[in-house]
Amino acid sequence: MNYEAFFKISYGLYIISSSSGNKKNGFIGNTVFQVTAEPAQIAMCCSKNNFTLGLIRESKAFSISILQQNTSSETMGLYGYKSGKDINKFENANYKIGKTGTPIVLDETIAWFECKVMQEFDLGTHMMFISEIVDNELISDEAPLTYAYYREVKKGVAPKNAPTYIDKSKLNSNIKIESKMGKYECQVCGYIYDPIIGDKNHGIEPNRAFEDLPNDWVCPTCGAIKDEFEKM
Repeated sequence: MNYEAFFKISYGLYIISSSSGNKKNGFIGNTVFQVTAEPAQIAMCCSKNNFTLGLIRESKAFSISILQQNTSSETMGLYGYKSGKDINKFENANYKIGKTGTPIVLDETIAWFECKVMQEFDLGTHMMFISEIVDNELISDEAPLTYAYYREVKKGVAPKNAPTYIDKSKLNSNIKIESKMGKYECQVCGYIYDPIIGDKNHGIEPNRAFEDLPNDWVCPTCGAIKDEFEKM
């Protein structure tokens, strides 16, 4: 099977949030899609390992925040690579409470939907929720962040809890080596620093070795420090 073909399937990237009692949490999800027009319904998948899953099942509600294309690495790192079991992701977040009592993240959000769960399906590693849209808002006409842009431009990879996660050992590694400078991989999120490309968004020009990066440089995807990288 050619696993790289899966990268040709289109996805967006969203913050999925929910709450139950005094607990709030959110995670980066990419499996969100509209399934009916009347009534307007959306399907969403959530890993059974996500802390947010329990909140959704208890409250029967969740929100979807559509992220802008230039979403910061800080936002991606907070919601995509850290667990709500360990930290309060909403401590410094800009959010509102929706009609169902669900938190709706507004940071770097161009549109949002608030959803009420109607059905759920067990898919093995993930749960799928079919939901009716309770409320929504268009905040900006900016381009949304897609998984293709995140992977190809931002060099991000799907976390292990994502439905689209693919073990890198299954991918084609027959890539031509064009530089003697080594690539380094973030052990937290899987981001690969390629010295040929650099990190333009953080002022790192192409052809700069990992060893020559500033000591305060951090992973553009999850914010991990240089010590969290290993040479490939």
